[in-house]
Amino acid sequence: MEPASAASPMRRNETVAMRLASAFRRHGVEVAFGQSLPSAFHLAAPEAGIRQAVYRAENAGGTMADGYARISNKVGVVTAQNGPAATLLVPPLAEALKVSVPLVALVQEVNRDQTDKNAFQELDHHALFASCAKWIRRIDQAGRIDDYVDMAFSTAVSGRPGPVVLLVPADLLNESVQGAEQRSASLGRFPLDRAVPEACRIEEAARLLAEAEAPLVHAGGGVHLSRATAALAALQQDCHLPVGTTTMGKGTVDETHPLSLGVIGYYMGKGGRTHELRSMVRRADVVLLVGNRTNQNGTDSWQLLPRGARYIHIDVDGQEIGRNYEAMRLVGDAKATLEALREAMLRQDLAKRAAARAAVEREIGTAVENWRALTAGIRSDSRLPIRPERVMAELDARLTPETIVTADASYSSIWICNYLTARAAGARFLTPRGLAGLGWGLPLAIGAQIAAPERRVVCVAGDGGFAHTWAELETLKREGLPICIIVLNNQILGYQKDAEDAKFGAHTKAVYFAPVDHAAIARACGCRGVRIESVEAIGPALDEAFASGEPTLLDIVTDSAARPPITSFEPHHPAPF
Repeated sequence: MEPASAASPMRRNETVAMRLASAFRRHGVEVAFGQSLPSAFHLAAPEAGIRQAVYRAENAGGTMADGYARISNKVGVVTAQNGPAATLLVPPLAEALKVSVPLVALVQEVNRDQTDKNAFQELDHHALFASCAKWIRRIDQAGRIDDYVDMAFSTAVSGRPGPVVLLVPADLLNESVQGAEQRSASLGRFPLDRAVPEACRIEEAARLLAEAEAPLVHAGGGVHLSRATAALAALQQDCHLPVGTTTMGKGTVDETHPLSLGVIGYYMGKGGRTHELRSMVRRADVVLLVGNRTNQNGTDSWQLLPRGARYIHIDVDGQEIGRNYEAMRLVGDAKATLEALREAMLRQDLAKRAAARAAVEREIGTAVENWRALTAGIRSDSRLPIRPERVMAELDARLTPETIVTADASYSSIWICNYLTARAAGARFLTPRGLAGLGWGLPLAIGAQIAAPERRVVCVAGDGGFAHTWAELETLKREGLPICIIVLNNQILGYQKDAEDAKFGAHTKAVYFAPVDHAAIARACGCRGVRIESVEAIGPALDEAFASGEPTLLDIVTDSAARPPITSFEPHHPAPF
């Protein structure tokens, strides 16, 4: 359905709730994640062409909007009541702020004549959201609806995208709007503006990359947000540049391409796909950073990338450039800038790049083949309890380039990034790496599935993280979403335990869980639930889940001693090879 146009007849004497819904629809909103409140908005929204997607808890609802935005490249919308409901939006808005995902949170306020009178669930929402939103405004006048809605969407998608908050008093929603101007602007897709750096800077960057001895591209999640994967793939192929990615950047390039390293960062220990490529990263003399925050995990605590290299940094947010590595500033949209950079490089003499390509491809190919050989045993192992690596091998064999995989924070994100393969530029692996909060894998999957109902969506979560949002199993059933959830059930907070052991030589009692039958919980919510305790059952269970067209949870009992190849753990925890 297309947004309402300026040619649409003007409604007279409609309610603020209706005008608000119409304004949201004008910006391309088709889905609003919400419970009942603001009830007036959700009751009016269907008339404007906006459907309500439900959630059980606001923290999950905000994360659903995040997953929806990442896949659709449209602003995610979430609604909440004032007070305690609003407080639960803080974690997902904080995640979205860190990873540059545009959201609009519509939060109900108490009636205007009850402000500052200790009304029921009254709270200072400006103070609440100050640390986790780009922009916060309260609408107090019916005639300003379109002004503030346009500002909200424009702010969410302009520059570095992020979450914004619109506060609306409950009594205002029922007021009539008369004679407000009609608008046609539609600002709900991102990037809104595709700025390009000065041509002279792009030419200089192209020269540096063409003349480098050992150039390297390090691509982050900003490449996905910009829909720049095709542009990056063309630069990689045509200009002979090796590309590694961050965790959030996984899928920005085809990992079967001979110039693709895989994910580089904090899990390049023994058993990591890129373990033997650390030397390639360390000897890079020109590093192109694209949509990359150079954060702790992506740089292995800022020890991985060479300090002596020359850096070129493409980012829409100029404040990120030079934060951790002094760099040539290419402030602009990733897609437009990569396209311009490729054209500039094709005007350079690329003989040096072409001549070096075969050796670079051999080094990458040898490292990846050695990784496959090293991990072949554990990826095909039939031991019990089941190894997560074996679960990933079964899932990887069934992935297509269109499959969307989401993961919870902690070990789940690492399992999918190290052992699943991005088979095309633009493949999507959604992980909550802004704040890395537990419990976000399932709601990310729900948002992704609503954004792309035709695509297969798989969620991988540990039992610790999954427990934070397992109430949303009922949401899966209510919404009829055929998501396959893989719970790696090892009865332990694995990352927490292993980190405590590495740091303190001991761990707290909180890392252990009592046994939980997650399959039974799924069935109690009306979903398919399958308990898996043998390796032979994994493949058929996945096939049945995908064929069923129903929400399915696979509760796989896994080895509590299994851990991914985190570099900092190497002196403390032996590798299983």
